[in-house]
This record gives sequence, C-alpha cells and structure tokens, in this order.
Amino acid sequence: MKKTMIRVREFDVTRDLRAVEELERLCQVGLSGDQGSDEPAADHDGCAEKKRRRRTSGKTKKRGMSLYVEQIGDPFARVRHAPDHVMLVAEYGEEEEVVGVIKACTRMVSRGRKRQSFSSSKQFVKVACLLGLRVSPSHRRLGIATELVRRAESWCAARGAAYATMATTESNAASLALFAGRFAYAPFRRPVFLGHPVHRHRARVPRAHRVLRLPPPLAVAAYAALLPPSAAEFLPADLPALLNHKLTLGTYLAIERGGPEDTARPQSFALLSVWDATRSLRLRVGGAPTLLRASLAAARALDRHAPWLQVPSVPDIFRPFGTYLMYGLRMSGPEGPALLRSLCRHAHNVARKNPACAVLAADLGPEDPAAAVVPHWTKFSCDEDVWCIKKLGATADGNAAGDDTEEDWTTSPGPGVLFVDPREF
Repeated sequence: MKKTMIRVREFDVTRDLRAVEELERLCQVGLSGDQGSDEPAADHDGCAEKKRRRRTSGKTKKRGMSLYVEQIGDPFARVRHAPDHVMLVAEYGEEEEVVGVIKACTRMVSRGRKRQSFSSSKQFVKVACLLGLRVSPSHRRLGIATELVRRAESWCAARGAAYATMATTESNAASLALFAGRFAYAPFRRPVFLGHPVHRHRARVPRAHRVLRLPPPLAVAAYAALLPPSAAEFLPADLPALLNHKLTLGTYLAIERGGPEDTARPQSFALLSVWDATRSLRLRVGGAPTLLRASLAAARALDRHAPWLQVPSVPDIFRPFGTYLMYGLRMSGPEGPALLRSLCRHAHNVARKNPACAVLAADLGPEDPAAAVVPHWTKFSCDEDVWCIKKLGATADGNAAGDDTEEDWTTSPGPGVLFVDPREF
C-alpha cells in the first residue's frame, strides 16, 4: 500500500523549487553525516553529495564541531555540466506533497588504467553520479529513498552508464546501509579533504619561484601532457570545458627562476587550477565551544587594530562563508613539492581578494603525493569520505554494460590520483 502512495517524477522548477529548497533546509546536517534516520542524504563528492564532499551532509565532526554545507543558487548547479542530467522528486499521499529529491547525471571519465593494450577511446567510461538524496524527516522509513535511488539508477542505465557512483562518509551508517546494503554499492576510494583558512595577509611566495597564469588553451595542453587519462581516475573527458568555465579563475604553473630558458620542459614544476565555489555553496561551522569562538574573535580584533603583527587570524567561520577549490594539482622534479606549496600560497592570495571566501580547499586521493604537500589545518580537513561504486548491469561475460574491457573497475586498484571535479562539489 505504501508503494502506491509514492510517485516519482522529474523536477519542475515552477511547481517544486520551494519544496526542494525546504527539503535542503530540513535535511541540513553536519558533515559527519549523522542524521538519525535510515533515509540518508547521500553526499558527494565526484559522485554523490560529500564533499562533503560534498554539501548538505557528510563531512567531518570532531570534538563536537560540525561543518554544515548549504547549496545555493541553481538547483541543477552540480549536474548541469553533464549532457545528461536529471532531478527527480518524490510525492507522497493523496496531497502529492514533495517529500524527497535526488539528482543524477552521466558523464565520461577516465578509469586510470595503465595497460598499454587499451586504446585511448577505452580510457574513458560512462559513469552515473547520484547525489543530493534528501527525504523529509517526517516521511522517512517509508521506502521513499529506495524508490528515488531505483528510479535514478534506471534513468542512468537507460543512457548507457556502465557504473554508478555515490559518496558518503564512514560515519553515515544510514547512507551506507541504503547504498551498500540494499543497492550493493561497494566502498571504492577514500579521498581526503584538505582545508586552510584564508587570512587577511598575503602569503609569501619565495622569490626563487615564478608563478605563471596559463590561458585556457595552454592549460588544456599542459594537462594533456601532465595528467593523461592513464594517470588519474575520474578525469572528465570534457576537461577543456572545465578549464574554460567562468568559475575556473585560472590555471597556474610554478617554475624556478633562473632555470634554463631553452628547455622545452623545466626540471621541476607544479600545476593547479582554482575554482570559485562561493556562488554555489555556503559553509558554516557549528558546535564550537564558547571559549574557542571568543579566542578567534579576539585574534581577529587584534589583527584589525595591529595589522603589523601579522597575526594569522581565522575568518568568522561561525557564520556562512564561501570557499575556493584547488583542482588538478600536479608536481614533478626535486623542487616539485616546494613549487606546489608556492602555488597554494598564490591561490590563497587570489582567494583573499574575495571577501566571501574564507577557506581554500582541495580534494585528493590519500596516495596522491600532493596530499602530503598541500597546506591545511586539521580542523578544516577530513578523511572520512567514502566513494562507492557498482556495476549498472552486466553483460553475459560479467562485464559492466557499456564497458567493453575485461577489467572490473569496482575491484581494480587505482593509480592513486583521483580527479575531483569541482563542478560536482
């Protein structure tokens, strides 16, 4: 009887916008993902909402503090970049009240295979991304989340997706029970979220390091040479479109000054791009002790009145704030780590020009060498994210439909480098 009371259909902005915004508000939780329900809010991070990563649910909760994330602006912002995307809403009862929502998209991404037997066309596979699952607290345990996920998977499979991905946190037992238990998703990758506060003062970039801003055509060429599909997982096939996106504030290359000018490629270098997420996300730290709030406020006051002291005061993170995301981080050569740190300082200096930006962050694979280099504060970072994956249907030989290779991506070891698309954060 309950199933007949649930109706899933596509989102209509005129009819459903206010109801979906209210669902986001009601389901907003700390990034620990603890919602006290078996109808979770799946979160992203390159897959489903995380980040997070990423995100009205799912990042970190340490010592009573939680990081809250609110999606703002375009409700399709995290999936609109994909040619095939959808938002589904669930209505319940005779009143046809909107009580649930989920977003999904399909896109071509790299598998990170290094075997030479694969042609360049087989380096990419169509993957479904499920994110933004929300169910009203007053309508949980009615099978609404199950029906939303089932319909979203069917929609993606019909468009040729070989795999489905979602993301949550290890502490979100409800989300894991739904996806890993009921829908047979398997834990796959464990990215780390590294955040650093944006201070009022400029970060110093060593004189020995030179930072160049690459125009989009050169940025595309640089990533094609330095980050081939075989070197990273989830690298989007439409990377040129991402690098040309209006919210990509720039791609930056760091090299050593005084190096050989006649070499085609410097011995050491670092590369990264910066994405402005202040227009689509608002973050806020909750649950902080009164003493901590007071001490940080005092540090800000001291910095305002005595800026020559160069006090590294933390922005007011207890009110909604925005963030810049660093993506595509690469480094090479003996001075690569130092050059990457200089690029992070340069990105900080770019971020401090925007009053709405309080945190600079990056999402990286735990085995990525860049993860050990990126400056971050523990209280702004998290290692709880879990990306999960499943085959969206299998052929007679057991391979995922739409994946014509012999390898099963769900059980293959990764190359260590995860490309987290900032458009899906």
